[in-house]
Amino acid sequence: MTTIEACLFDLDGVVVDTAKYHFIAWKALAEELGFEFTLEDNERLKGVSRMQSLEILLEIGGLQFPEQEKLAMAEKKNTLYVSYIEKMTPEETLPGVEQFLQELRDNGIKIGLGSASKNAPMILDRIQLTHLFDVVVDGNSISEAKPNPEVFLKGAEKLKVLPEYCVVFEDAIAGIEAAQHANMFSIGIGDPETLGFADLVIPGFDGFTVSKFKSAFGEMTIENHTDT
Repeated sequence: MTTIEACLFDLDGVVVDTAKYHFIAWKALAEELGFEFTLEDNERLKGVSRMQSLEILLEIGGLQFPEQEKLAMAEKKNTLYVSYIEKMTPEETLPGVEQFLQELRDNGIKIGLGSASKNAPMILDRIQLTHLFDVVVDGNSISEAKPNPEVFLKGAEKLKVLPEYCVVFEDAIAGIEAAQHANMFSIGIGDPETLGFADLVIPGFDGFTVSKFKSAFGEMTIENHTDT
């Protein structure tokens, strides 16, 4: 039987919905550069680092710039984004998340955050959930973006838990792939058609209890999950 010792959570789209703020900021930058950036385009940026997101944006616009200018653009986008998230409140935490995190803690399961966002600590502070996380690994402490497993492997290392005893909660394809590369179990948050290759897919945390969580993984074994 598999014993789950730790859970690692992505931030955007899993704990809180900051995608709308990212979209507004990227759209404003695109308009300034003279092209349209749509919600469909924004889907390509899910779980991707800031600089990689900028590269995708410029590709959509068919534009190229020197590295120095791209750094300035990324900073401009982030400044606008931060102006929005600074006003966030606990009410913006997604339904059921706080209750599930608290229940995990009550059951002795360690909790980590693994996010590409460099603003993750500020967001957790604004929504008043910092105290529920044992460790936070964000974009400031990693060099490789998902689907590279670095963010989750660092989280497991900080939690002092082997990867095969961890479960990752993710809403993005790149995040599920990162969990698999890390040899961790994965739960997709969202659409089963998009995230169907995760070990389990749920629509959200509303009504999702630790009892349901444990039963979902109760019959899985480390041996048949391990990468070959």
